[in-house]
Amino acid sequence: MTMTRHYGMDWLRIGAFALLILYHIGMYFVPWGWHVKTPRPMDWVQIPMMATNSWRLPLLFLVSGYASAALFAKLGGPGAFLRSRAARLLIPLAFGMIVVIPVQPWIELVTQYGYAASFAHFWAHDYFRFGTLEGIVLPTWQHLWFVVYLFVYTLLAVLLLLLVPEAARARITDVAARLLGGWGILVLPLAAWMAILFAFPGYRETHALFDDGPNHLHYLVPFFTGWLLRVRPVLFLAVARCWRTAAGLAVVAYATVAWAIWASPGEGPPPVGVVTWFMAVRLVQGWAAIVALVGIADCFWNRDHARRPMLAEAVFPFYIIHQTVIVLVGYWLLLGGVGPAASFPILVAATVAGCWAFYLGGRRIGWLRPLIGLQRRA
Repeated sequence: MTMTRHYGMDWLRIGAFALLILYHIGMYFVPWGWHVKTPRPMDWVQIPMMATNSWRLPLLFLVSGYASAALFAKLGGPGAFLRSRAARLLIPLAFGMIVVIPVQPWIELVTQYGYAASFAHFWAHDYFRFGTLEGIVLPTWQHLWFVVYLFVYTLLAVLLLLLVPEAARARITDVAARLLGGWGILVLPLAAWMAILFAFPGYRETHALFDDGPNHLHYLVPFFTGWLLRVRPVLFLAVARCWRTAAGLAVVAYATVAWAIWASPGEGPPPVGVVTWFMAVRLVQGWAAIVALVGIADCFWNRDHARRPMLAEAVFPFYIIHQTVIVLVGYWLLLGGVGPAASFPILVAATVAGCWAFYLGGRRIGWLRPLIGLQRRA
């Protein structure tokens, strides 16, 4: 591994999490199920939401795989790598599940199931029931499922690092890099996604870890592709060769997806076990968009800026708190009878302000830093 820090991948990570926050704001308005909803969901909001729906989460796993490989190279061994990942992921996860998350299921129960007890009663008597309430599993990790999955994939990477000798790992990595060279970076991961789709037709994401096998396979493809990009940076040459074609393919696929939603806005999911052309086109859009974004990051964003370190550090605290802010402010807007036109800018402003307050306040308090996903001060 000879590559220095790739600033473009840092910017891609920052942008991916910013889009995720904006996407979750959109969940307040779209007709899909969520924790709190505007009284009048709008069908047309599905169309801009689908612009990122198929690639926003796989892109996060790709940049996380890249960052994980960089961290492993820096720390120099599986043990130190695992200890670092456990501290940076599991401590914020526990803090989030105990302190940050509980208001979300409470608001969902109040607004959608008629739950009458106060939040204090809910937290003290119902949240830690280790069972279900109105079908909601409690306690819950809600949007922090990504942290859980990332740690599990870290464990899998550590297991492979321990079980496979270094020479064998190098040979396997070289073979994988050759396969992904040229147009392989665009074709092979997409082919793997298609194989998963047809092997498990119509599977539904659960984010519950143990019953989400096809979804794990789907996310492991970008995670280990991101890892390979770090350990074999020659793959960026393959991305440079095909990212413009991938961008065009992603735009055409998204146009097809948008047309399908516009033509049948209220159409529900297909029966379990059925694969539709819509699902396949979404996969094409998703992987082509990821290749295009990596290419753009490599070509145009691989330069530093004075604000990059702070923004890169702020990403994880933003991720921990953002959905709770959105759900809480959305609940207040719902109680106040605020319409969608006014709700959107309020949600955006309140979420940005809440995220910055959480990060800037927490980073100054030594004992709070590890709880919100920041490194301890030396």
